[in-house]
Amino acid sequence: MKKLLNTLYVTDEKAYLSLEGEAVVCSSEGKSPLKLPLANLENICCFSYLGCSPALMGKCADKGVGLAFFTPHGRFLARVTGAVKGNVYTRTKQIEVFKSSALSLIRDNVAAKLMNTGRLIDRTVRDHGDSADIAAISSLLKERARAVYDETDIDIIRGIEGACAKKYFESFRALIRNDRPIFDIYGRCKHPPLDAVNATLSFLYSVLTNDFASALESAGLDCYIGFYHVQRPGRISLACDMVEEVRCIAERMVISMINLKMLDEKDFEKQPTGAVFLSDNGRKKVLAKLQEKKREKFVHPFLKQKIPYGLLPFVQSNLLAKVVRGEIEEYPPFVLR
Repeated sequence: MKKLLNTLYVTDEKAYLSLEGEAVVCSSEGKSPLKLPLANLENICCFSYLGCSPALMGKCADKGVGLAFFTPHGRFLARVTGAVKGNVYTRTKQIEVFKSSALSLIRDNVAAKLMNTGRLIDRTVRDHGDSADIAAISSLLKERARAVYDETDIDIIRGIEGACAKKYFESFRALIRNDRPIFDIYGRCKHPPLDAVNATLSFLYSVLTNDFASALESAGLDCYIGFYHVQRPGRISLACDMVEEVRCIAERMVISMINLKMLDEKDFEKQPTGAVFLSDNGRKKVLAKLQEKKREKFVHPFLKQKIPYGLLPFVQSNLLAKVVRGEIEEYPPFVLR
């Protein structure tokens, strides 16, 4: 089993990363440099505009340490990758399998997403008391999750997923027990987010998608060749596909942080355009909670073993790689128990 290492999140917008021996050095104006051994790191996520030195980029690529760059608001910019871990035959097989098994993969992917969303609602209802309206949405999501297996048209399945997502996010406010107006949400908006809840969701989705991109590459798969999201230059389509199954984890985190009053007005910045983003302090709070969640263990439904949530992208990526290589017949999507 892969060992869960640390992820370094650089949220200081004036920070610059460089290499010193086998350590990464984080320097910022007026602050003492921070040194961390690369051997203890799995990923580096940089939310700084200054970036890092070419020497550090090369060392990360050589050592297999994921290095990704985001805007301070969390929008993904780029990833640095080294030599391809897979081979041309694996990638050719990946294209063949995704083409021949697209319907099956998409059904499982969408069904898992809808089922997990329904169970997230059930968990919130149990924690905060019954709500007939929101419980009805949970039942609808689970019913539609089963219905996707009756469809053979991928566009119809996309329509089912889109309609369910719209209904779910229209009712998302009912899952939030914090009555502050800043946490009002009336639907999903992402380019840009127009409220605090959407800002936090978008930030977490972006970080988790990058985690899957790194995991897929480590499993020898091409994260740009997906089976569900439309492929286009620069889009890590397969990572976007895979993260659909675990969006519920990010959504549960956001609900918990807001309900426990871990976030408030000071953790967000509103732009003149109306866009809302996490502030530097808000990003730190969310990333600290994410790291805490990654260390939490659960029993994986397919492996029947306890693993940290932080290893979930690697486990699911390796299961998908086994399908591509013909070692198992079907990909087991992640479904909450």
